[in-house]
Amino acid sequence: MLDSSNVSTRIPAHDLERARIFYRDKLGLTPSEERPGGLRYRCGSGVFSLFQSSGKASGDHTQMAWEVKDIVATVELLKSRGVKFEEYDVPGLKTINGIAEVTGNYPSAGAVGEKGAWFRDSEGNLLAIGQAIR
Repeated sequence: MLDSSNVSTRIPAHDLERARIFYRDKLGLTPSEERPGGLRYRCGSGVFSLFQSSGKASGDHTQMAWEVKDIVATVELLKSRGVKFEEYDVPGLKTINGIAEVTGNYPSAGAVGEKGAWFRDSEGNLLAIGQAIR
């Protein structure tokens, strides 16, 4: 049943208006639906919602990611809009100019790995973009 159902991500926002501005100005996204306390966005075949929350994002793990065709161009575009990318240098993960190569990811998609880049939204949520390496 669930394996044939669509999924939708929920992302908390302490300040929903600040988040709306970040997603609009930095990521170029406009809500496809609005309701009190929530904004819904459609990206490709997926959707995600920002919801008003008094809690705080942990920022300890990637909460949502976009798959892109050209990660270098996407990172450069987002940087030009003021998005700041995380830099990592830990065993198994090192970024160069915000982008890391991760071997072994997504073999079921015909990939031998992935290029990934991570950034935080205005609310501290850790988001990512990735490109399969074929």
